[in-house]
Formats: sequence, structure tokens, C-alpha cells
Amino acid sequence: MTTDTTTRPTLAVRLLGRLEIVACDQPVRLAGRHAQALAALLALRPRPRLRDAIAADLWPDFDGPSASSLRQALWLVRTGLSASGVDPDTVLEVGQDTLGLQPELELDTDVAQFETLVADGPSGISRALALYRGDLAEGLGHECFAADRERLSDLFEDALVGVAEARLASGDIAGARAAASQALARDPLREEAHGVLIAAYGRTGTRSQVVRQYRRLCEVLRTELAVTPLPETDTAYRIALANTVSRSKDRAAAMAPAHVGRRVFDRSTLARVLSPSG
Repeated sequence: MTTDTTTRPTLAVRLLGRLEIVACDQPVRLAGRHAQALAALLALRPRPRLRDAIAADLWPDFDGPSASSLRQALWLVRTGLSASGVDPDTVLEVGQDTLGLQPELELDTDVAQFETLVADGPSGISRALALYRGDLAEGLGHECFAADRERLSDLFEDALVGVAEARLASGDIAGARAAASQALARDPLREEAHGVLIAAYGRTGTRSQVVRQYRRLCEVLRTELAVTPLPETDTAYRIALANTVSRSKDRAAAMAPAHVGRRVFDRSTLARVLSPSG
């Protein structure tokens, strides 16, 4: 494949979930976890760095063998690019002691998009959530991704809770419950998400649902952190309980008119009404 010199080479990398790479509009497949980890690390930190630093990031527990592991991983990355018809030198900047991505490369990652959309606030949150297909570099156990993985996971869960609270405020109870439940599936300690579910059950659910959700929260906080719910959560719980009682009274009041105006018969009157001569 001949690269058009008038067009900047492009590299699109999806890092949230399973790694996906498209270079110069061509999908790239990389063999082996080490090659995939190297490509992911270069996409996250594209500026050229010392090879020793990159090797230490990827294989911190190795000494001598890490350099040969890096050479092997780099060879596999170059092989994957070539197999897709892409000149590796349009993507990689390889020096004697350094390695990075070409400075003129037009790099696009879903991580950068996700962070930008989250920073935009409510206007970008829904699109940010749609981008998050999974945690960073899913399936790659290299320790160098751990800090960014946790940071992005926290951002995603914060966004989920924010969406849940916004949907609850707008009256979208089902949507609020879905977002809050998704946040709790990832982190059962998210007290704000428990609060959304408690409030949602208070609006459309039953008293038992409100109580069960509050008890789940109390149990997880006691077991994991040895603490009790925050005051605002307790307040939300009391309001939710009051709402269920209020709805129950409203239903009872709505049933009352059905009995108003009915004629009450004693036994003698009823017997006369039902007798053939009555």
C-alpha cells in the first residue's frame, strides 16, 4: 500500500474493552498479549520514550529479559502493521534507544474522547457512557495500565450515578433504576446509587423494596467499611418510606367512594326484599 504523502497518516485505537486498532483506514491484528500491550501503551503515551522505561512499564519484574521481550513485541507490532498493508514507519518512531509514535500521526483514541465528553458535563455524558465498552485494556494484565484503568473506571461510575440522579429528577424512574443498578453492579459501595434506587422505589415501588434496598446498603457498608449510611441517605430513606405510605392512603381514599351511597339493610329488611311477595 502506498501512503499518500499529502495526507497525514491516521491511527485509531479503541482501548476501552478489547483492543482494536485501525491504521491508515486498515484494521490491524496483533499476535500475542505483549504486542497488544505495547501498542496500547504507545497509544496512551505516544511521545517517544526510552526503551528501558517502556520495558520497565510492561515488565517491571524482569531485568535483562525485558529488553528482549520489548524487541519481540515491537517486531510483532511492525509485522501486524505490514500485514495490513501499512508501512510501520508511518506509525512508529523507532530510535536506537527510544520508541514512540510518529509526531505527524493523527491519533484518535476512545479514551481521549471519553475524557473530553465527561468533562463537557451533562451534554456529553450519554455519549461518554456509550463509548465505554469495558475497562481499559481489558484482558491485558500488565500492571502499567492499573492506575489509568482505575481512574477511568471511577469516571465511568461517576457518570453513571450522575445520569441516574438526572433521570430521577426528570421523572424517568425506569432509566434512573437502570443506571443506578449498573453502577452498583460495578461497585456495590456506591452509596449515591443506593440512594437513587431507594428514592425510585419510594416513588413507584413498594415499602418492602425501599426497606430491602436500604438494608442492602447498611449491610455492605457495615461489612466493607464498618460505617453507617450518610445522613442524606437516611433522609432519602425516610422520604421514600413516607411516599409509599402516602400512596397507600391515596389508594385507600380512592376506593372509599365506591361504598358511599350504598344502602345498608338489616336482616329483616333484606328478607322482605328477597321474598316473592315483597
